[in-house]
Amino acid sequence: MTEKIGSQIAHIILQGFLEYFAEFRKITSNAKQRFINAEWRACQQASKDRLNMYLDRVLAVQAQVEQDCGPRTRDRQVWAHAKSAYSELIENFSNYEIAETFFNSIYCKFFDHKHISNEYLFVLPTENRPQRSKELDQSIFNTYHSGGNIKQVLHDILDDFDLDQPFENKERDIDRMRTLILKELPASIIRNLDAHTVVHKSVFYRGKTAYLIGKVVCQEVTIPFVVPILLNDKREIFVDTLIFDPNQLSIIFSFTRAYFKVDAPVPFEIVRFLHDLMPLKTASELYNSIGFNRHGKTKFYREFIAHMEHSEDKFVTAEGIKGMVMSVFTLPSYDIVFKVIKDKFTPPKEVTRQVVKEKYLLVSRHDRAGRMADTQEYANFLFPKDRFSDECLNELLEVAPSTVEIQGDNVLIKHLYTERRMIPLNIYLETANEHEIKAAIYEYGKAIKELAAANIFPGDMLFKNFGVTRHKRVVFYDYDEIMPLTECNFRVIPPAVTPEQEMASEPWYSVAVNDVFPEEFRIFLLGRPEIRKVFEENHSEIFEASYWQGLQQAILNGEVLDVLPYPESIRFKRD
Repeated sequence: MTEKIGSQIAHIILQGFLEYFAEFRKITSNAKQRFINAEWRACQQASKDRLNMYLDRVLAVQAQVEQDCGPRTRDRQVWAHAKSAYSELIENFSNYEIAETFFNSIYCKFFDHKHISNEYLFVLPTENRPQRSKELDQSIFNTYHSGGNIKQVLHDILDDFDLDQPFENKERDIDRMRTLILKELPASIIRNLDAHTVVHKSVFYRGKTAYLIGKVVCQEVTIPFVVPILLNDKREIFVDTLIFDPNQLSIIFSFTRAYFKVDAPVPFEIVRFLHDLMPLKTASELYNSIGFNRHGKTKFYREFIAHMEHSEDKFVTAEGIKGMVMSVFTLPSYDIVFKVIKDKFTPPKEVTRQVVKEKYLLVSRHDRAGRMADTQEYANFLFPKDRFSDECLNELLEVAPSTVEIQGDNVLIKHLYTERRMIPLNIYLETANEHEIKAAIYEYGKAIKELAAANIFPGDMLFKNFGVTRHKRVVFYDYDEIMPLTECNFRVIPPAVTPEQEMASEPWYSVAVNDVFPEEFRIFLLGRPEIRKVFEENHSEIFEASYWQGLQQAILNGEVLDVLPYPESIRFKRD
């Protein structure tokens, strides 16, 4: 009977997975039509729908299993048989790793992320599936041999990726791409007849941009490149630039950006292709980047376990000013922070635990515009107790006793978020030289503006709530006070009528919950004269209520203010 019920569960979960994956691909494949129709609001909604759809499908499958299989669904031995049966069912699936994660999600719904064992679910990766070659599948990309004729190769590439829209000026774009290639690539590669160009067959869509991703290969040398394609007001397409800088490619695929929509019948093959171009990115990051963030969580956990096995350092409290809402810790050898919501918030914070969770959910579903760090939420995360410093563990037990508990040799954290570790901006500025200060403050202002363009008002804009990435980009990471920009009421401080009002310690005017007075930002943000000077030179409009009101109106009028993930300076100039 146990085996029979396990087999029944396996078949129900498999059907749910097949429906999920088909719907995922349907939403994704419609990205092309939304792009050529300039349906930018629909693009944003599709991103939310694709993320929400996973949980909806998991809950539906859970309900179906409970209905069909009864109380035995709480028997873990039944799940051991279910896993075995399911593993056989997906034996020849090319997307088996996504199927395994889907099974894990159903199991965790039944057992509240407890009793995590490879006996019952796929904690460890399944190795040596018969359909997975060690070599990259060449059917997923097009290969072009130049024979010394760069222009013809560029023609062929653009012709192969027909987006069903006319070009604004294809010959102009090809000439500009050719000129840049001659400037950027070594002559030895350009002249080498064995050199060839590889471009992934699937177009990567995000926001208002379609991206072609590829590489130039010459003997042992691989040079990645990106071709961003945009629409003009007449819905004609044009090549916006050609990017060879690997750092820029990494930024385009950054953890601070929304997930791409790219047709991925075999997700592993796209991840393998991308990893060849960006070897410093982990598999979890790359699965996230193409929309399989649930499997990205699975991969992260496995990467974390592997790192723990090959390291000896201890968890410590993360550097920076301690948060009023979160306790944050990290492993010095690992570039991730773990964030735990405190039981009680330090005054004057008045938000609740549920509100904080809702803010983090908002970020996970929103266009992060390259300025908010992606987070992953985990329940019942186990850590070895001996890997914590005394100071770190004592702090966690003190500020979050309802969430953190010791279980023998382990520390159980019932709820936490993981996030990429960055240098807090306030700490970065303490040791930065003059050039670094100017660059960081310019980036800080841009971060605020680009968040606003994505309809996000960060609330608390103090330096301590922003981080500096390895690419020196400034990113916001404290979400407990964020809100949609359109829900704010930006006001000018009314002039004082009497000298007593002007000298009073309390405002002489009424202040509602969502009122924001941008002119006050000068007082709270810009203490150091050199910082004030740089900010005023580049971003003084941030202190004007009219600037924020104009952005609000544009958003309310239906405009989608897309933020490009590469510098304005490298874009091709258009006639």
